[in-house]
Amino acid sequence: MMSNFEAGCLFCRIIQGQVPSKKVYEDEHTYAFQDINPQAPTHVLIVPKRHIRGLKEARPEDAVDVGYCHIVAAKLARQREIEGGYRTVLNVGPGAGQSVFHLHVHLLGGRQLGWPPG
Repeated sequence: MMSNFEAGCLFCRIIQGQVPSKKVYEDEHTYAFQDINPQAPTHVLIVPKRHIRGLKEARPEDAVDVGYCHIVAAKLARQREIEGGYRTVLNVGPGAGQSVFHLHVHLLGGRQLGWPPG
């Protein structure tokens, strides 16, 4: 099912069903679930099933997976009726708040989102 699986990765373990999650979407390429510490009424993590450590480690051949995560985020935003305003976020590195080193897109919405973020 998944190539490039990293046994010690929390998100790889969630995708494999070894760690529980509140799944909201799954297809051949992605797995999406509720964030355990939500920062908005909608706070979903969209994770490629193929392990990519993060955006700074991504290679050109990972572009499809990175982009597809955003397409899934848009689909989930439509389903949740938050198209009037939502945000997709990729945290890159510990200084930006990345704590799990498996690339993932945060979908945030359902409330007014301030600018600048952070």
